[in-house]
Formats: sequence, structure tokens, C-alpha cells
Amino acid sequence: MRRRRSIIGTSLAVVAAMSLSACGGGDDGASSKTVRVTLANHVWTENIKAALPAFEKQSGLKVEITQLGEDQLSDQYNVKLNAGSSDIDVMMYRPLQEGKLFAKNKYLADLTDQVKAQGWDFSDFQAGPVEATTYEGKPVGVPIITEQEVLYYRKDLLEKAGLSAPPKTLDELKTAAAKIKAADPSVAGFVARTGKSAAVTQFSSFLYSFGGDFVDGGGKSAVGSEAAKQAYAYYGGLIKDSGPANVSTDMGWPEAMAIFTQGKAAFYTEANSLYKNATDPAKSKVSDDVGFAPFPAGPAGSKPYNIPSWALGVNASSENTANAWKFIEWATGKEQTLAQQKSGVPGARTSVWANPEGSSTFPKDLVEAIAASTKDGVGHDRPLVVKVAEAREIVGQPIVDAITGKDAAAAAGTANTAFQKFLDDEAK
Repeated sequence: MRRRRSIIGTSLAVVAAMSLSACGGGDDGASSKTVRVTLANHVWTENIKAALPAFEKQSGLKVEITQLGEDQLSDQYNVKLNAGSSDIDVMMYRPLQEGKLFAKNKYLADLTDQVKAQGWDFSDFQAGPVEATTYEGKPVGVPIITEQEVLYYRKDLLEKAGLSAPPKTLDELKTAAAKIKAADPSVAGFVARTGKSAAVTQFSSFLYSFGGDFVDGGGKSAVGSEAAKQAYAYYGGLIKDSGPANVSTDMGWPEAMAIFTQGKAAFYTEANSLYKNATDPAKSKVSDDVGFAPFPAGPAGSKPYNIPSWALGVNASSENTANAWKFIEWATGKEQTLAQQKSGVPGARTSVWANPEGSSTFPKDLVEAIAASTKDGVGHDRPLVVKVAEAREIVGQPIVDAITGKDAAAAAGTANTAFQKFLDDEAK
């Protein structure tokens, strides 16, 4: 979901009659009763807008929403946050794309005291998403939408190949993909993103499952480690040997998903948030035959990413932080998270996933795959740096090299040198 760019930016003021209630209060006299909230175009946002009148009535607050496409959202943040503007109270942001930049520049308020709110239960949030919304040990955001990488597969093709269950390990995936392609070369055994930058997110789960990461515990580049070299070779080799014929090296999720939904691939690793593209008969020729499974285990086990694609934070320059938190507390509470999940938006609260209502609209096997992912998931799907786009270009190059048959180990070594220089420069 987070990667779908919206081309429409709209600004909406949501106004409802204000009524003070016993639940209101708690602000000092200088606080405004109007909370200004900037949100991205997203299903989550539409759901919140529909629920706002009840919150406004209960709280005595008025919520003004500015809703923008991702590019416009970034542009507005660049201008207003850099200027220290106070006319944004609550901000919807991408923890893994601009989170470190915002936190480092002190755009995001420290929420250490707020997350202790009685009855709100911060401990209910999954560890991976919380890790991604924490900076230097302090919570600076609250995750609202999560993603995990899972294995999409074709039930009919597995049955035809005599496979009784989807692969549980990366070795099994490699064997099964090769078997299916050998039986019918017009059908790829495996498909995934191949673009240098776009592939980094999905490659990350392979990297972690081989025991690697982008940066080691000491803050040094780890893309030249033995584990990373093995992961690059595996991912690139799987696409090269069992992927679509004449596969391009610039595919993002739309292109890879299209190959899968047109019936041209047996296995596909992708974000769970995109699952309806594969199960909706209007979008997928194979909707009745799609299954989901946990990310296959590598030498280090099954370690897919478990990330927050979006989070809510409080603008550190806001003069209305108490009421800004009231909005976040309500929007991320158990009741609203349950309502969001029932509409198909995966959230970060463990209790909501454990509630049958919270998973009732998702395919049963996808729910099981998500449960496995959240158990051992890693809280980032790209390098945790300030200049994310530049970093992705560097660490993504060995993926392309491996797909095109070049020496993956040598490519990883070259990338490691470049990425270490990048880290050194960023640390200056």
C-alpha cells in the first residue's frame, strides 16, 4: 500500500459540532480545541474521516484534516517542518523512509510520557513496528499500518507438480520453483521485484533469513558479509534460473504482481498488504488458486520484515501537543485498530490480530502467515539511514548483478565499499 503513489492531493476540513464532555479536558488554557492533522491518501485515512464525528462529539475537539498524495505530503513536510512551522499538530509519516531524518532533525516530539496513557496499552504493539518508530531509545511515533513479507503461491500448480504443501525453507522453494518451470517453461517457478531500488525491500527478508543485515551491530556496512553474499546469490539466482523468461531488471511490485496474477508464476514473495490484487477476481486470473504461507526459512530461520509502512507522530513545533496526543490515542486505540483491520488495513496491535473479528476479513492462511511473520519479524526492510533512496541504489546493485549472471560475491564486495563510504559521509 505504501508504495502506491497517489496523484491526487486534496485538502479537507472536517468540521462537526463541538460539545464539551466529561472526557474532554486535560489541556492547558493556551491549547487550541482545533487539532490540525496531516494525512496521506490511504484507506486508513478514509476510515478515520468516517469515524471522526463520534470522536469530536466525545472529546469536544474539532479536527481539521489536510489529506495529500505521498509526493505532495513530502513536499509539504519539507517546507513546513524545516521552517519550524506550528500549523501541523499530528503528522502521518513513513518511519522507514523519512523517520530517521525527521527524528534526527527533531521534527518528531518525544512521546515517552504519552505512550504510558492508562488503558491505551503500548505493550500491545508488535515489537518490529515499535522498533521502527523509536529513535535513540525514545518512541517518536505510533505505528498504524503494518506490512510483512509472505509467500504467495499457486495451489493448482503445486498439486500438478505433486507438492503436498508450500515450501517451508528457502532450499525447498528453490527446488519447487525449478521443478515447476522445468515442467512448463512458459510458467516461471518464481517471480519477485527486480529493480535495483524496488527489490531492496523484498530482498531484505532473504538477507535476514540468511543471517545478514544491511548494517552490523557496530554501525558498519554488512552487505559484504558472507551471509549477505549468499543472500544476493540466492535471490538473484532464483530469478535468473526459475524466473520469467527474458526477465527485466526494473520490475517493481506492479510488474511482478501482474506476472503472478496473469498465471505466469508459481511462487511470489511480496508484502501481505497487496494480497487483494491476487485474490480479487476482477484483478487476478488465478484468484481461486492463490494461497499464502510464511516466508520460507533460511540458514538463520524465517526472518521476514515486519514493519510499519505508516505511523502517526506529533510535530515537535506544535503548540497543541496535548490535544494532538488525544487524537493519536483515539486513532490508534484498540477500537479503531479493530475497525481498520475489519476493513482490510493490517494494524500493529497484537490483541486485535488475536481477536477473531480482527482477522475475519483476511484469508485464513494469510492470517497464519502474518502470525508467523510478527513472531520473529525484523523491524526494517531497508537500511536505517537518513538518505534512504541513495542507500537503496547502492545495496540494490548486487541484486541486479546476480540476476544478470554476474558474480554476486564480487558485486556485494563492491557495494560494501560504496555503502561504507556512504555511512561515513552521513555520519559527518
